Amino acid sequence: MVEYRVATGEDMDLLMSSRLEMLRMVNGLPDDRAFDAELVRESRVYFAQGDHVTYLAMEEGQVIGCATLCYMSVMPTFSHPTGKRAHLMNVYTRESHRRQGIATRMVEMLIREAKGRGVTEISLDATEQGRLLYEKMGFAASEECMVLNLGN
Repeated sequence: MVEYRVATGEDMDLLMSSRLEMLRMVNGLPDDRAFDAELVRESRVYFAQGDHVTYLAMEEGQVIGCATLCYMSVMPTFSHPTGKRAHLMNVYTRESHRRQGIATRMVEMLIREAKGRGVTEISLDATEQGRLLYEKMGFAASEECMVLNLGN
């Protein structure tokens, strides 16, 4: 039976292992792929201090899925009068547990949480594999903004 729960600070090792597993899978990387120390360090800092909620899907003490909603505030606009927005990230279900509604359930819980916090928009970056799930849940492609990537 799958148990869903909000991750706490005590779950850091579970959060990090599921995030790195998800990054390997999404990017087609081998299981032994090492990650940049800065990425690992900053992910830990964000999980410890960032404004987010992460749900874990657990079965027999193992993480089989995760989903994170990162909260942010921007200047209010007519269409988003609270200025409260969120970005959905890290939605992942282990391959052996896919097509069982686990990701849908976690995202639904995060959407309810966001509504309760007055969020007026949830954005996400979808993989091709995840796009159908998000469309079924009401997410739509947006041409609303442009992006300047300041990364290395």
